[in-house]
Amino acid sequence: MENIEKEELEKLVGIDKVNIFNDIVDEITKLYDMEQIWNNGGKKWTYEYKFRKGGKTLCAFYFKDDTLGFMIIFGKDERTKVEEIRNELSSSVLETYDNAETFHDGKWVMFNITNNSIIEDLKKLLFIKRKPNRQ
Repeated sequence: MENIEKEELEKLVGIDKVNIFNDIVDEITKLYDMEQIWNNGGKKWTYEYKFRKGGKTLCAFYFKDDTLGFMIIFGKDERTKVEEIRNELSSSVLETYDNAETFHDGKWVMFNITNNSIIEDLKKLLFIKRKPNRQ
């Protein structure tokens, strides 16, 4: 799947969420040199946009009617590290994290992105997942 047209995304989730998506992608791109892939969103979402390197996914964005989702999957060791920085995270991020379901392969945390205030917390969580590989 090639790049999705900006206008199509704006119709789907709204211009504000597209701008937030672009801001977060810019922040991630400054920190990580990774493949960025558009996919079909499966049964629950219209589109998926993920950051991958070496077959491992760092994170993924999901788009559907007026909704922008951002998912990080935390393995066992990563969950321990999240517990160590709980006092540095906002209450809304902690609530989403705490309420996420844990499966055999990790804790699948889907954030509903509504504004830019979450960017710093997401960066802290991504650092747990993988150290930045850009200088």
